[in-house]
Amino acid sequence: MQKPYLIVLAGGASSRMWPLREKSLIRFGEHPLLIYRSSAIRRSGFSDVVIVGNLENTQIIQDMTSRVTGLQVQVITQPEPKGMGDALLRAGEVLPLAEHPAVYVTQVHDLTDSALHLEMLDRYRADPSRSYLAGVEREDYFPGGYLIVNADGRITGIVEKPGAENRPSNLVNIVAHIHSDATRLIDAIKTEYARAVTPDDHYERAMDRLMADHPYHVVRYSGQWTALKFPWHVLDVMNFFLGQIDGQNVHPSAFVAKTASLIGNVYIGPDVRIFPGAAVVGPAYVGAGSIVGNNALVRNSMVLNHVDVGFTTEVARSYVADNCALHACRVLDSIFAPGVNFSAGCTTANLRMDRGPVPTVVKGARVDTGLPKLGAIVGQNAFLSVDVMTMPGVKVGEGAQVGPGTHVFHDVPDRTRVYVKQDVQTVSLD
Repeated sequence: MQKPYLIVLAGGASSRMWPLREKSLIRFGEHPLLIYRSSAIRRSGFSDVVIVGNLENTQIIQDMTSRVTGLQVQVITQPEPKGMGDALLRAGEVLPLAEHPAVYVTQVHDLTDSALHLEMLDRYRADPSRSYLAGVEREDYFPGGYLIVNADGRITGIVEKPGAENRPSNLVNIVAHIHSDATRLIDAIKTEYARAVTPDDHYERAMDRLMADHPYHVVRYSGQWTALKFPWHVLDVMNFFLGQIDGQNVHPSAFVAKTASLIGNVYIGPDVRIFPGAAVVGPAYVGAGSIVGNNALVRNSMVLNHVDVGFTTEVARSYVADNCALHACRVLDSIFAPGVNFSAGCTTANLRMDRGPVPTVVKGARVDTGLPKLGAIVGQNAFLSVDVMTMPGVKVGEGAQVGPGTHVFHDVPDRTRVYVKQDVQTVSLD
């Protein structure tokens, strides 16, 4: 029996990720998220893969996946971010629809244990006449789609964001879907587009219609699931990968001073220098060519390549990308894109005075992150001068500049300078 064709959705506009860029290309450790997902796909036994990208990332995806052996990859461009239905129609253009093949639909930014993909394939092999959707078991409420499931595991519908009190089950729909007949699915999506309904949930509506006449069954999943939808989710994905570090992995070319401390599960990359008095507390990752200065502390964090963690700096529960410079500062529960300068005396405040969940603004709307602690999310090549303090949940755009001594209470747009003016008075003491 031929395995289903795998369709990986890696398009969309990533507009909710501001001030970060394309989410499928964010690096975690040595590789971008896309490469990790491609390697996991290969290990699960897939060989024929269709990846749907966007205008900005298609060429990069082609270059990256060409280096992953054992995969036959076709990369398709979705010119506009018109939702999953449109992305699947694009993928359908390169599928042998005359043969009514099965397809496995997933997203690049949904991370699960490899066991889920193997279980999905096992269920399909056992009865290829059925279609299968993964349902992650959640006791707490998640603002997503919930599966309506009858006693024999058949799915009869999906309810989007029903509210905590109205959940039809504890099974959240995640994008791990095997459709037994791709031709039937594509036709159903086309029918939804022909109805000229404005929302971009054509794929979800097509599945609802198909469920009425064709058997869709749930594959229950209770393992780890991490979705990258908003910029603060980078910390969740970071923790997913930090959890895979086992033991103390120190590259032979790294220098670790005798009075420096490595505690717990840590990865120390090539040419890293860790100076006297510094501590790296796991789980932690320090990438190639980075420096952890005297008496600095890196804990529960991912520091990528060529980062300067300066004298007495603390980096805690944070993601710091390539070429950042951190000078005697405090980086707490934060996300820094490449090339950020965080000057001496700077601090990312991470806790509200009322100890409530930290809110932030996404595309003009206030969003509750649900996090008790969240620092700053800072875009590429931003420069924060000495003694800047960012309030919890604040975002600073690409290329932005924040002047010395500024307390940042609101988001700073891309390529904007924010500073305070002092009223300096000179008074004679005579």
